[in-house]
Amino acid sequence: MSTTSRIRFTHYKLGLSSSPIHLPYKTNYRSIPISSSFHRLQIQFQTQAMAKGPGLYTDIGKKARDLLYRDYQGDHKFTITTYSPTGVAITSCGTKKGDLFLADVNTQIKRNNITTDIKVDTSSNLSTTIVVDEPAPGLKAIFSFKVPDQRSGKLELQYLHDYAGISTSIGLTANPIVNFSGVVGTNIASIGTDVSFDTKTGNFTKCNAGISFSNADLIAALTLNDKGDSLNASYYHTVKPLTNTAVGAEVKHSFSTNENTITVGTQHALDPLTTVKARIDNLGKANALIQHEWRPKSLFTISGEVDTKAIDKSAKFGLALALKP
Repeated sequence: MSTTSRIRFTHYKLGLSSSPIHLPYKTNYRSIPISSSFHRLQIQFQTQAMAKGPGLYTDIGKKARDLLYRDYQGDHKFTITTYSPTGVAITSCGTKKGDLFLADVNTQIKRNNITTDIKVDTSSNLSTTIVVDEPAPGLKAIFSFKVPDQRSGKLELQYLHDYAGISTSIGLTANPIVNFSGVVGTNIASIGTDVSFDTKTGNFTKCNAGISFSNADLIAALTLNDKGDSLNASYYHTVKPLTNTAVGAEVKHSFSTNENTITVGTQHALDPLTTVKARIDNLGKANALIQHEWRPKSLFTISGEVDTKAIDKSAKFGLALALKP
């Protein structure tokens, strides 16, 4: 899908006008600083168009979840990706969780519209995922299994339409678990459901529903989860697109325990390569991180957490380094 964006030229030296010049351009959002001995230009590509369809059920509230939880961690993680001359991508990942060290190696092979991922971890698990993109317009097929787990095989089909998004999966066992999720609507308003049925017990293991509303700078979502036991409301608002400044909030209510959890957060780009994020919840947990793209696709992230209701406890810190050529 093509989107229409605009280029903003801003002069910083020689007293030139700071009024932006808008030109049509088709690209994704990015910021590229250009320097010379006479002046500096900062080119901002801002995507204005929104996706056509409502997406999948997992997209409901995703913007707020990414803002509030993505990239936060209390572990030490190192990831490096290399590419062979034939285009095979090999990603090695190591994570230190306290005194425990976990590692895995993932090999990704792409051929035409078929992507194969093979991952081996330190627990001697072999995971394989095969994705066939667009065997028919709007359709994606996903086949996955894990060795030695004989019940892990699963076949999933995803279909995206301008007014609907459907995902269905079935376990490749004698008594499989069948999952179905569907969303109908537009990129502005949509409603959907996500259910799982265990053919062995004859019971529904999952039954969720959600609605979403979006416009140019605001996304609100409401979901009913855990078979109607919990209600989740989320909000995401873009404050300043050029600096990627946004705020978000999430409220969770459990009907069985009558407990509420409120989380609010924000993010801001200090420059085109550095982003800071922060969040706090009503339990007193405060988190912050800074992420720097020190070279294209290579990220260095430092995150921390402190319990404001127990200042005497030591803070938690996490480091993540991702290297890509």
